[in-house]
Amino acid sequence: MSQAILDQNTASPDTPGSRYFPKFAISPELESEADERISHYPDHKRSATLPLLHIVQHRFGFISAEAIDWVAAKLDLEPIKVLEVVSFYPGFRQTAPGKFHIRVCRTLSCAMGGSHELMDKLCELTGIDRSSIDSHHHPVAVSPCGNFSVEFAECLASCGTAPVCLVNDDFHEGVAPEKAGKLLESYKS
Repeated sequence: MSQAILDQNTASPDTPGSRYFPKFAISPELESEADERISHYPDHKRSATLPLLHIVQHRFGFISAEAIDWVAAKLDLEPIKVLEVVSFYPGFRQTAPGKFHIRVCRTLSCAMGGSHELMDKLCELTGIDRSSIDSHHHPVAVSPCGNFSVEFAECLASCGTAPVCLVNDDFHEGVAPEKAGKLLESYKS
């Protein structure tokens, strides 16, 4: 029964951004890094769930169904227990993002500063259609070329410089909608 639930709730479809990320594969390096992280929790292996998921997302861009199964096996857990963690934390993605993933803050200060308008402008400039996304479970929308993806994020902790966003791990403050084009241009590859 849990496998059916897992299959229904795991989204790992290819997106145009998939070409920028390697397909999930278990390598000796991945095994070694995972084992090292697990060693920090000798009496409670399940406590390594978050560290292992971070390793996977960092290497492969998102958490696939195969990755969920691998993490579960490494930690002697049912895959549904790992999926619960993946689906609970909004920082984990279940679909491939674009090469440049943009997270736009949508909490009060940023919303009042224009973050929703910023999101609209980013989508307009990149050709991203957010109309069919599930903003809670699968919030990532990818441009047709795969270079860019967007999602709303909760507080990025810079309320005084709203609106703010992250592009991959780069923090940008005061990104008014009219600055969206310049922001995107700085990430053209």
